[in-house]
Amino acid sequence: MIRTLVVDDDYHVAHAHALSVGRIAGFSVVGEAHSAEEARLIIKDEHPDLLLLDMYLPDYNGLDLVRRLTRESARSADSDGPNHVPDFLLVTAARDIESVRSAMQLGAVYYLVKPFTFAALREQLESYRQWRQRLEHSNEADQGTVDALYGLLRSPAVASATRRNLPTTMARVLDIVQSSATPLGAAAVAERLGVSRPTAQRYLAMLVQKRAIDLDLAYGTTGRPEHRYLSRSPRR
Repeated sequence: MIRTLVVDDDYHVAHAHALSVGRIAGFSVVGEAHSAEEARLIIKDEHPDLLLLDMYLPDYNGLDLVRRLTRESARSADSDGPNHVPDFLLVTAARDIESVRSAMQLGAVYYLVKPFTFAALREQLESYRQWRQRLEHSNEADQGTVDALYGLLRSPAVASATRRNLPTTMARVLDIVQSSATPLGAAAVAERLGVSRPTAQRYLAMLVQKRAIDLDLAYGTTGRPEHRYLSRSPRR
């Protein structure tokens, strides 16, 4: 479970966001904070993985909270180990480009402008979950892995729209490929899905035609290429 802290100065909005996060598979809410200092205390105690973070807070803004957490982590690195600095997804009414630029520079997972729909929040969180899964199962980052990791965070809306338009089994094939840390062959997809290899191969080929996934040809000792499939690179 991805442990999430909701930070918003409006009690009703914070609670609504917490309820929304709780409806998304793979996420749990560890608390609600209504100021930056309250968030700091909860982060210290609960060590959340992710902040659903508002920009406007009564004491100092959300980005200043991230900066403070980062400084504290750096100062403590030489003593008892670094403090926890969670990932953060900014949810805010701030529409100025400087705020967006600052959020990107500080490493925001995404920037959702209020008001937004539950579907939009779910798409971003599901993409973040896939990104974490890929990171946890990757031992080293070749260019394909790097492209896939960046792609999961940069184009979640496109991926979700594609998935909604697919038949159920094909959508499951797409999920298997996108959540894998390494390229998969048809046999591996078939085993995870519980179908025959030809069936998996057919769906994989259709997804390549739809430009939903990429085909990678791996040449072995026999000289014949093995067809493997991976998340689509944002550059292609």
